[in-house]
Amino acid sequence: MSALAPTLQAYFTDRLMSQRAASPNTIQAYRLTFRLLLGFASNRTAKAPSGLDIADLDAPLIAAFLDHLERDRKNSAATRNNRLAAIHSLFCYIALQHPEHAGSVQRVLAIPTKRTQRNLVTYLTEQEIDALLGACDQTTWTGRRDHAMFTVTIQTGLRISELAGLVRHDITLGAGANVHTVGKGRKERRTPLVAGTRGVLKAWLGERPGAPTDPLFPTITGQRLSRDAIERRLAHHMTITSSTCPSLKAKRVTMHTLRHTAAMRLLLAGNDVTVIALWLLFRVRNNSHYSDLDVIPT
Repeated sequence: MSALAPTLQAYFTDRLMSQRAASPNTIQAYRLTFRLLLGFASNRTAKAPSGLDIADLDAPLIAAFLDHLERDRKNSAATRNNRLAAIHSLFCYIALQHPEHAGSVQRVLAIPTKRTQRNLVTYLTEQEIDALLGACDQTTWTGRRDHAMFTVTIQTGLRISELAGLVRHDITLGAGANVHTVGKGRKERRTPLVAGTRGVLKAWLGERPGAPTDPLFPTITGQRLSRDAIERRLAHHMTITSSTCPSLKAKRVTMHTLRHTAAMRLLLAGNDVTVIALWLLFRVRNNSHYSDLDVIPT
């Protein structure tokens, strides 16, 4: 057996899980990166993935893999850089475990990230928000679920991973109504809910009772919605909405667009950017009151 397989396994179990306590999303992203890399290296070297060695993953192969991502898989430069970051992390670990490959490791670590273009932030106007929410057919169960899900996202600015991970117990509708999340970097926060969102969630939670640990926005079988499924639901409603709201035809709307929309609504309501940063990113230690709640759009 080559040294690559046990080193890669130890990298996940020792470095990512035990030492860094990496999040499931990080582990999943890194796993996909190395699955793509090993598949590419196997085709390029005519070796089975199990037969690949550390020496096979040299700088020219890594560079060719990054070109393959952009040219053949049509990945963006940002995605290419994310894959490279995972590879750099693995090779830093290899340098410690197998110093005999120090020269090759150094050349891989010298591969630079690619500069990316910063695009203008896309967000929805109030008219477009109304059109999107109105496109959710509330005579159906899935329509009411999607309406509640998009309402929460637009008001709170949750990331799609945070939204997908919500359970019923994360919602507090009494005094100091809020939604509890543990987001990127394991940052814990409680985001306040305004009256309109509280009303939507109260109706949604009362529609189908469940256990506190049940998904807040489940599939029709009661399972947790995946991030891909949530994006598909949004795309479905956007197709309907664009026929009645022409301005949406020129916009590429994703769940991250709804997060941007929440930030812009706060900004347009007169909130300071530091308040918006706290709203979207950081932990709120006292959930009994929220500063500047009176200027948050309802």
